[in-house]
Amino acid sequence: MTIADSAPRPGPRPGRAELLQRTPSQTIGPYFGFALPWADGEYVVPDGTRDAIRLTGRVTDGAGAAIPDALIEIWQAGPDGHFDHPDDPERASGFRGFGRCPTDGDGRFEFVTVKPGRVPGPDRVRQAPHVEVSVFARGLLKRLVTRIYFEDEAEANAEDPILDLVVDPAARATLIASRTADGYRFDIRLQGDGETVFFDF
Repeated sequence: MTIADSAPRPGPRPGRAELLQRTPSQTIGPYFGFALPWADGEYVVPDGTRDAIRLTGRVTDGAGAAIPDALIEIWQAGPDGHFDHPDDPERASGFRGFGRCPTDGDGRFEFVTVKPGRVPGPDRVRQAPHVEVSVFARGLLKRLVTRIYFEDEAEANAEDPILDLVVDPAARATLIASRTADGYRFDIRLQGDGETVFFDF
């Protein structure tokens, strides 16, 4: 008997579904800091700018524990409701509208910016003043995207076509920043009770 004759016979070939089984999720990394630090950091506008506000908050996990190594990015229109972007035909001149801030040991972040104006939305319906937010953190395979609306813009919020998609009042409340002495506070909860509403993008 030859070696070939004694070798085990292969079984039936697996079907396509068996070949393409789902693999477990993996956290990507480690990361290097190259290109992550932003020169102006949390300063969307220079400190002392007229009508500047402080936008502060805290990032927590499902158990309410602080996330000390998250990265928060914001992007917004200027007070006139225009973006510094080629797609905006009346683009804001000199207002970049972008900031990036890592959280501290207690999960806190802070931006110095100005309150945005109303911008066109779907079917040209004006959206309420809001700030676009991206959250990057360990364990996330892609960024989370949410929005900050302002509690003292109740009339505009009631007309906002995006905010209107969030029908549950408790969930809707997670998108509203509360007024503080020098600006607004907006906390971000990644999971659990009071989880912040995140949007597909």
